[in-house]
Amino acid sequence: MSLAVYSLDDVSKHNTRQSLWLAIHDKVYDITEFILEHPGGEEVLFDEAGKDATEAFEDIGHSDEAHDMLEKYLIGTLDEASQNKERKFNVIRAGELPETKKSVASSLRVILPALAVVGIIAYKYLFAPKSH
Repeated sequence: MSLAVYSLDDVSKHNTRQSLWLAIHDKVYDITEFILEHPGGEEVLFDEAGKDATEAFEDIGHSDEAHDMLEKYLIGTLDEASQNKERKFNVIRAGELPETKKSVASSLRVILPALAVVGIIAYKYLFAPKSH
């Protein structure tokens, strides 16, 4: 089965309760039947109606089940001109935390205060005038 190819302009014409389309990861979905079933409420769907909703979809951290559920509503793909080639997402599923990378700046947040405390103690016991 060959899927239809749509432009973002085609998708943008479907932003009503009677016909609600979204583009997610360069695929086009008709989610009109899903509006009332959406656990996050219909408002969030209407905010992204007729648009490329990839970023909004991934920012929420949808579950694997939600990703699988999309296939039921798949009607086509975005044409080459409408696809966002520069977009890169780290997919985070519900219940997961994003990976964090250690950096020099985060290490300095611990090291610098520790050095300040050591310096104050050293000054107090080594260099401060004794009061005997």
